[in-house]
Amino acid sequence: MGNLILAAVLWLGLHIGVAGSALRGVLAGRLGEQGFRGLFSAASIAAFGFLVYAYLHAPRSTLWYAPRELRWLLAALMLPALYLLLASFATVSLKPEDAGTRRDAARGILRVTRHPMLWSFALWAVVHIAGNGELAACVFFGTFLLTALAGMPSIDAKAARRKPQAWAGFAAATSILPFGAILARRNRFSAAEIGWLLPLLALLLWAALLLLHRKVFGAAPLPGLSF
Repeated sequence: MGNLILAAVLWLGLHIGVAGSALRGVLAGRLGEQGFRGLFSAASIAAFGFLVYAYLHAPRSTLWYAPRELRWLLAALMLPALYLLLASFATVSLKPEDAGTRRDAARGILRVTRHPMLWSFALWAVVHIAGNGELAACVFFGTFLLTALAGMPSIDAKAARRKPQAWAGFAAATSILPFGAILARRNRFSAAEIGWLLPLLALLLWAALLLLHRKVFGAAPLPGLSF
């Protein structure tokens, strides 16, 4: 368990203590932007590998058992998590210099939340914490949950510094909290912009993961539905 905690601290230190703080600017100033990105990417890959290794070799201490009804609910929650992940690829710029800003106006899933990818990770982490009920799972998936939740305001702050005028208009029409801008009447939901292709792909991916989860990851989310 000690290695898992150390790996979690290293991961969080990189993504919150470095990338999410003023230290990033200091290091980028000394190393150059490209140099910082290369070093940070290498460190992130190494930290991720250590985190996965430590989790797989951590002792299993059960804290609770998820009842069957909860497991069905958790399985259902993975469907919107997968949709948010797929939708994010169509709407969020992945270029580091954009600091997570968007490819166009607040349309589609961005009307719901301006951080669909991070909410996807957060929902995925919550589902797996609740479903596993193990101390090691709480540390492992909790690490990604903290990273996702801390990343939302951090990305917003970077975008506000880099493109203040464009960001002000975008932020006014969107929200971190899902449906926040819609409920506040700063935006509206548009089913036409959501379309049918990405929801269908998410449904197919969700079904495939349910069936193949045991074979790929070694554990079945729902008894009787995995190969």
